[in-house]
Amino acid sequence: MAGLRLAVFCILASLCFSSSLCAADDVEVFVKGVTSIAKTDDNFICATLDWWPSEKCDYNQCPWEKAGLLNLDLNSKILANAIKAFDPLRIRLGGSLQDQLVYQVGDSIKKFPHFKRRDDGLFGFSRGSLPMDRWDQLNALFKQTNAKITFGLNALIGKRKSDNSTLWVGEWNSKNARDFMKYTASKGYMIDSYELGNELCASGVSARLEADQYAKDIIQLKEIVKELYPDRETQPKVLGPAGFYDTEWFKTFLEVSGPHVVDGVTHHIYNLGAGVDKTLINKIQDPYFLDEIAETFKDLENVVKEFGPWAGPWVGESGGAYNSGGKDVSHTFVNGFWYLDQLGMTATFNNKVYCRQSLIGGNYGLLNTTSFIPNPDYYGALLWHRLMGNTVLATNHFGSPYLRTYTHCSKKKPGITMLIINMSNSTSIDVSVTNDENKYPHSYRMTVNGSNQREEYHLTPKDGNIQSDVVLLNGTPLQLTSSRDIPPLNPKIVDSSSPIRVAPDSIVYVTIRDFKAPACA
Repeated sequence: MAGLRLAVFCILASLCFSSSLCAADDVEVFVKGVTSIAKTDDNFICATLDWWPSEKCDYNQCPWEKAGLLNLDLNSKILANAIKAFDPLRIRLGGSLQDQLVYQVGDSIKKFPHFKRRDDGLFGFSRGSLPMDRWDQLNALFKQTNAKITFGLNALIGKRKSDNSTLWVGEWNSKNARDFMKYTASKGYMIDSYELGNELCASGVSARLEADQYAKDIIQLKEIVKELYPDRETQPKVLGPAGFYDTEWFKTFLEVSGPHVVDGVTHHIYNLGAGVDKTLINKIQDPYFLDEIAETFKDLENVVKEFGPWAGPWVGESGGAYNSGGKDVSHTFVNGFWYLDQLGMTATFNNKVYCRQSLIGGNYGLLNTTSFIPNPDYYGALLWHRLMGNTVLATNHFGSPYLRTYTHCSKKKPGITMLIINMSNSTSIDVSVTNDENKYPHSYRMTVNGSNQREEYHLTPKDGNIQSDVVLLNGTPLQLTSSRDIPPLNPKIVDSSSPIRVAPDSIVYVTIRDFKAPACA
């Protein structure tokens, strides 16, 4: 009987997806095409690689396997093809253990340890080290795949614990970092940006620094970057503080570090709580809960605008649920409701980059930790990267809060691309797009479903199961090709005179070429 019900559901879902046989709510979505509200970096999508060894365990599970930077299989064809498909993918190298990592180069460090479980160590591990032959191998992969690299440096070398259990004090000893950066530059390895420390700001996680001291340390890093990379055209950016937002801490950091020291103000987001939280899947589908983090994005945007207008906010790490993500949630289709909504929301608040924890590793990897096969969020991210340009347009509607809509100028093509997320599990929605052409009140509005054809990319879960790790594009499962390549992501071409039919529990990208948006000219 259960099998019969599932078969009936799939038939009905197919009919509703491909035709107008099922009733749907009508929603008009307004897009202001005259002026933009924000700008992102051209390479907004970013993913992280972490230092965790296979012994990293949470809640009686060890989901990192061999996905850390020191033990990842760099010869995996799937891994290379997954990175290459973005052309380029921005990758941030760092994470919790980076402030215990030393570099096997130069003479400032006498012992080069390996990460081992240690109860009194930060995050339960001893110090570790990066051999230069491993760094060479990593860079061979990055060059092959045209990746843009952010490298997170150890900010605690030279510092000591104060009487306070988490506060570290003293000057940053930059010699080992400088030797590493000098080696990197001498080899011609392309680094897009260096970031100092991980989650040391405000109250920290396992360790913390005062804002004024961290600012002095990052000034020192900036001077090293300018010395080792004198050509301003290829000079890596400097990022920080790579932690959780606190208004006063961030203000002090920007004031003390001063103009044009930091290029990106990086902050971390884990707004879904612990990966073991049994309500995790409910939070992801709750639009009111998802909206709560918007205040943080707004506050940071305002602080950067006032105290560091030369820089831009970046989400430097975000996995949704901390401690490696949710075992049966973070790698499945439903996580896209949170992740893609985050991409859309942060872009409206002028965040330049969004780094997803992780590319591979933990329960929240864009790629499966053992097979490297892409999870659903990988394809959502790849479509964003290929379709959404860097100019953000104001978008709103008066329909259900379970319908989320975000619009950008299309990437490298005329018109706009809209991201539509329908988190309702029962209601289809017919979306009409209206061009709110005039920037003045009571403006003339023109409905622009269009006179030409539009391109639609409908993402749905296999068998209607939102906890599936298989995603369908326009009804066809996305699977690697026989040569282990990422499959083509081809749109469905639709007559623009009809509304956009958005099925329950689905995510849609829509490109409208004939949408007249002066902001996109």
